[in-house]
Amino acid sequence: MLQWCFYGKSTINSFVLFGRGGEAHSKGNENVNRAELAKLIEHTLLRPDATETEVRKLCSEALSHGFRGVSVNPAWTPLCAKLLKDHEVIIDTCIAFPLGASSARIKVEEARDALKNGADEIAMVINIGALKSGYNHYVEKEIATIVKATGGAPVKVILETSCLSKEEKIAACQMSLRAGASAIKTSTGFGAYGAREEDIRLIKETVGIHLDIKAAGGIRTYADVARMIDAGANYIGTSAGVGILDDLGEE
Repeated sequence: MLQWCFYGKSTINSFVLFGRGGEAHSKGNENVNRAELAKLIEHTLLRPDATETEVRKLCSEALSHGFRGVSVNPAWTPLCAKLLKDHEVIIDTCIAFPLGASSARIKVEEARDALKNGADEIAMVINIGALKSGYNHYVEKEIATIVKATGGAPVKVILETSCLSKEEKIAACQMSLRAGASAIKTSTGFGAYGAREEDIRLIKETVGIHLDIKAAGGIRTYADVARMIDAGANYIGTSAGVGILDDLGEE
């Protein structure tokens, strides 16, 4: 996966794009590749009132713009699987969403059902109340159980950072790492606030290169993307992906 690192206050104007071999390529904003930017975006539709027409549009836009994936609720996974069959766009299905308050057994069944219906990746909301109650062993075991149940499919752990203290965020990241998760996602988009640079930096300091970081919630512009990637995010969850590409301009 490509990692974009932005430097300085004028992050929108200059960045370094690192390839898989670690080589650095400086570019100005006018030379930013739209296709590369699109590959960092998971096109998102998680509203409870989302319609079939909107889901079809989501998938169509993901294909036409070359987004990394789509992020949807479980009920729409089969339709997305049908529309995106034989394409590289991944389906990221969110479970126990947005509260995380389901039992571990229900989360496991929801994850298995999503994979059966065509999901490529699972994003699970942690049991926020259990974490805040100090039941860290339960939270870690729940994550590990879901990771095991998915049989190798990537599992993102959604923290809902707006609900957590600094210490709780660190603990959740450490537990996710030990439990075998593939990534940390900051927010559901339904909390008091979404992705913040300071949270991305804290997560990055905690997990290093061992887990990917998905910044999600409140990301609406290319400048927002630049700030999140500069802070350490690997990719972005947003419903504004098309507008973000338009911000960048035509190649």
